[in-house]
Amino acid sequence: MSPSRSLPPFLIPVLTGIVSIALCGCGEDTPAESSSSAGFFREVAAARGLHLDVDRADVDDFFMPESMAGGGALFDADGDGDLDVYLVNGWWDGEADAEKGRNRLFLLQPDGTYEDATDRSGLGHGGYGMGVAIGDYDNDGDLDVFVTNYGPDVLFRNDGEGRFTDVTDEAGVGCSAWGASAGFVDYDGDGDLDLFVTCYVEYDPRVNRGVDLAGRPEYPGPATLKGVTDRLYRNVGGKRFEDDSERAGIAGKRGKGLGVVFLDLNDDGLIDIYVANDREANFAWINQAGSKFEDRALRLGLAHNEMSQPEASMGIAVGDADGNGHLDLLLTHLVAETHTLYAQTSAGRWRDVTFERGLAAPTRNDTGWGTGFADFDHDGDEDLVVVNGRVIRAPPPAGTPCNPHWSAYAAGDSVFWNDGGGKFERAGREGAAFTSAPEVGRGLLVGDVDADGDLDLVVTTANGTVRLFLNDVPKHGRWMKVRAIDPALKRDALGAVVTVVAGGRSRVRLVSHTCGYLTSGDATVHVGLGGVTRVDEIRVRWPDGRREMFGPFDPDRRVVVQRGAGREVR
Repeated sequence: MSPSRSLPPFLIPVLTGIVSIALCGCGEDTPAESSSSAGFFREVAAARGLHLDVDRADVDDFFMPESMAGGGALFDADGDGDLDVYLVNGWWDGEADAEKGRNRLFLLQPDGTYEDATDRSGLGHGGYGMGVAIGDYDNDGDLDVFVTNYGPDVLFRNDGEGRFTDVTDEAGVGCSAWGASAGFVDYDGDGDLDLFVTCYVEYDPRVNRGVDLAGRPEYPGPATLKGVTDRLYRNVGGKRFEDDSERAGIAGKRGKGLGVVFLDLNDDGLIDIYVANDREANFAWINQAGSKFEDRALRLGLAHNEMSQPEASMGIAVGDADGNGHLDLLLTHLVAETHTLYAQTSAGRWRDVTFERGLAAPTRNDTGWGTGFADFDHDGDEDLVVVNGRVIRAPPPAGTPCNPHWSAYAAGDSVFWNDGGGKFERAGREGAAFTSAPEVGRGLLVGDVDADGDLDLVVTTANGTVRLFLNDVPKHGRWMKVRAIDPALKRDALGAVVTVVAGGRSRVRLVSHTCGYLTSGDATVHVGLGGVTRVDEIRVRWPDGRREMFGPFDPDRRVVVQRGAGREVR
């Protein structure tokens, strides 16, 4: 039996009382953004005009949402074919500040820089922002935006060319619970995207305050707060939603929801919902013929780690870590736990393989949030990236930014290289600019920002800074990007599974906007191909279970496959 990976209960009070004993020597309040090319990732946010100007801890009152915030989206907001950046903000001084805490939209320009288009876009909402979901809920061919808040959530309809209208009241989705991650999913198979929102805890800053063992103010922990129920909204006709939480069975369980993803967990052909709960059992909501859901996380082995212990689950990555043709799940957790890798060993069968895949010891001292699988070097295997940042004070690591509030919560981010068989090794100096610059990381967005065929990274933080890393990892092969769309619905076929077959290997990817922690990204899937010279075929299992085959194709290109245009596979 493997040793326990979770912190023994009697040590939790000790850990929460750790006192910072190191001080930062420099006098600046915020980290300087760099265009350094050290290592395999090049940080260029400031040089490209991508920035936020708010430090969420300007008011030193340990307002709990500021320690959890940092959502964003990477998507084509204005329909010009490239990836824009939407940053979900938030600021609190005893009440929300609608101007200072506005969300920001940055449109990518032809020269690779970003223009702040917030004012003309209509997306500059001033609530205390947490996460963001993107999806074409009205099937008009452009992507709409849903923002979760500490306070009422907001839905923006995309009117085209990067202009959005607040339609929250009309749509009926303005829940006032503390929302976290969210995503659009067609759970009932009617062609319209429904909406799922994870909700965190009941929190009142006037009442719920925290202290460490030294008696200093500290962010409250979730153990003292009551969880709430998540929300499931059914799309009725493309313009309005009905709260289906109770009828569908979602309202029957309280949780402390953070991350969420949508995929077929039990291989029955229906899209299910997987929720990461903070220090409570995770939910695996299994779709019952598109009408109701049943939580089978315990039965599937997805509720706890292999020691049957709940963990502080936050972010979720979906990918085929071991190349066996089945999607796996990686969940990020609190320091003194590990990040947990659940492998789908065969269709619908899951097992915690964290120790045997080399992820236990390297992640035990990390507090992880945003995460994703990505083949950075195009060798055909999915690597892993995790954004880290503490919620419990500790001595600041070397190179910590000098903000006096956030330095004790900073940590370096992580890249883990896949050895080709599903085992992972933490990157060393080659990760440099990404892994050795401590920050209070929260959100992670993965996508081909500069359209050169490899995957880049956007990182958001609790303190409000943003970083953009371009991928300069040496490549070991070719690549392909695949967009799977349903032309009848004018949108990405969310929930479809794409398999790229080349060189005798199959590489499996999920079509999804929802990713990581509080974030949404590009639904175009990316695969590294190794040294192959031809892609033999692309297979797609569409959300309704229909299967089609496309190809062959040359590599190093973006391919669009449309439902109904391929060769049907039975």
